[in-house]
Amino acid sequence: MAQVLEFKLPDLGEGLTEAEIVRWLVQVGDVVAVDQPVVEVETAKAMVEVPCPYGGVVTARFGEEGTELPVGAPLLTVAVGAPEDSPEGSGNVLVGYGTQAPAARRRRVRAGTAAADGQARRPGTADAAPHARVAAPPPAAPDEGPVPVISPLVRRLARDNDVDLRRLAGSGPDGLILRADVENALRTQAGRAGTAAGQAVTAPAGTAGERAATAPARMAGERPVAAARAEDGVRIPLKGVRGAVADKLSRSRREIPDATCWVDADATELMRARTAMNAAPGAKISLLALLARICTAALARFPELNSTVDTEAREIVRLDRVHLGFAAQTDRGLVVPVVRDAHTRDAESLTAEFARLTEAARTGTLTPGDLTGGTFTLNNYGVFGVDGSTPIVNHPEAAMLGVGRIVPKPWVHEGELAVRQVVQLSLTFDHRVCDGGTAGGFLRYVADCVEQPAVLLRTL
Repeated sequence: MAQVLEFKLPDLGEGLTEAEIVRWLVQVGDVVAVDQPVVEVETAKAMVEVPCPYGGVVTARFGEEGTELPVGAPLLTVAVGAPEDSPEGSGNVLVGYGTQAPAARRRRVRAGTAAADGQARRPGTADAAPHARVAAPPPAAPDEGPVPVISPLVRRLARDNDVDLRRLAGSGPDGLILRADVENALRTQAGRAGTAAGQAVTAPAGTAGERAATAPARMAGERPVAAARAEDGVRIPLKGVRGAVADKLSRSRREIPDATCWVDADATELMRARTAMNAAPGAKISLLALLARICTAALARFPELNSTVDTEAREIVRLDRVHLGFAAQTDRGLVVPVVRDAHTRDAESLTAEFARLTEAARTGTLTPGDLTGGTFTLNNYGVFGVDGSTPIVNHPEAAMLGVGRIVPKPWVHEGELAVRQVVQLSLTFDHRVCDGGTAGGFLRYVADCVEQPAVLLRTL
């Protein structure tokens, strides 16, 4: 006899208490296997697919797309078969976590007995799955074809605002439709309707492949939120990701007495060294990887900046491992993936890990584990075409190194005026963990390595 089990929204970790349903991956009546992803949710940390720990037939779903559910609320119910079909399931709560490797995306299949109008079907059993038919796709519209959109949030933004994605020309690689394209369409619609220009939504953002940087006033995980039109302008709810960002920024300003120091550096020799490295056979080295390598060497000399403050115990916790965060621009805003044990990696390994995490950010497959646990952040805002910034420290970290654009400038080199590749470096730090002398020493060491890469080799 089939047993109906309730699958609740699991604890997604990192103190998260709620999640928003972005997209259901199964329907009532579908046969699901153990660890099959059944729903895509968004938390304040990331977009994740939630796998069901039971195998059987879906008998009910709870919550429409766009609904926010607290941890522990029912997600769906599954009718499992005989007692040997273990009710405990796998114990997994996230793709990539738990007892098994992530299950490949499976096609939805429906039980042989289906009810009309979306009502719950008669429960089947897990054993019936091989005999279930594959759900047929809905009839295609005459002009229906693949729409070049990766992000489900871009689709949702378009759907919520009645924007026809088939009429948009994507500005991303290979015509990919980005959030900016939908937002531009919304501005055009608003203009035609006589809407004030001040009602435009957030500024365009590129893809992770185009940029890897953190803007001064924006942080990881920003995404579009439906705005309510009002006579006095547009009201955008501080909820979900944006609400979590606001809370984190406010907490950082509230708890961390930060200070910033900066210096201009001649990056000509660093750029030459990278060119020489990449002229040799083998994997190419990114500039971000070289800057990261310099960061980890500097943190080894000035470990005070790789720490956090335990306010309750009134203690500085100096950390032994460097988990380096870096910023990546995506369709859903800026996210900060973390390179684990960056201090143990060489430039080639760092390049590969940056590329892997950037691609995961672009495709929306970063896990909460990829976005948390950083101990120091490298902030390359130079790709925005700016020289300097005083960003907010990524709480609970103690410091952030900022890198501006590298541009030709007049520079006194070996006693003569010359045109050199100059970059501005800035360090924002928690004044509780060190004084200005330590911060200045760290930044000066970084600048020396940028100007003379041989300095790094001498100190390894």
